[in-house]
Amino acid sequence: MMHHIDVSTVLRGAVCELYSNLVTRPTGAAVRTAIEALLAEGQPPTITTIDFSHVNLIDFSCADEIVAKLLLQHVATTHEEARYVFFRGMREDHLDAVEAVLEHRELALVWDRDGRPELLGRVDDDERLAWNVVRTVGPVWAPHVASSIGASTDHAEFQLTRLWHRRLVMRQSDGYVVPGVVRGVAA
Repeated sequence: MMHHIDVSTVLRGAVCELYSNLVTRPTGAAVRTAIEALLAEGQPPTITTIDFSHVNLIDFSCADEIVAKLLLQHVATTHEEARYVFFRGMREDHLDAVEAVLEHRELALVWDRDGRPELLGRVDDDERLAWNVVRTVGPVWAPHVASSIGASTDHAEFQLTRLWHRRLVMRQSDGYVVPGVVRGVAA
């Protein structure tokens, strides 16, 4: 099941009707709490697009409260309760704050960069290689990833499992896919 959450709409409902800036930790906490309530409505596994398109400004404290804490919450759930988040609408001026908190907390996310899913945050070279194969080919299993990156099937499976635990890929009956991506294109 796919959901779409417009962060500016949540911000206006949680803080102020005329507000479009995410500044101050209490503002970020209020928005995250409202987003968590919306996320709790769907039955897992779900993919939720968190859309920042109409947010003018996001500071470091709000990036930490909204982005990092949502990711930490989802990584901590069991895989039967898995919820995946896909980010959209983050502009270059949003990225400084978001990247800083991802690096600080050793997190990563999948986001739509001009219609192409990309990783943002802390991932190592092996994770990135495997993820790129999944993004390009998915759905795909470890043997295909292994042959694509020139590694053993065990190594590829290890990388895919790491990515799955971090909610950077989804495991489905027909193979691993990138959340928010249908046949290599952002949904």
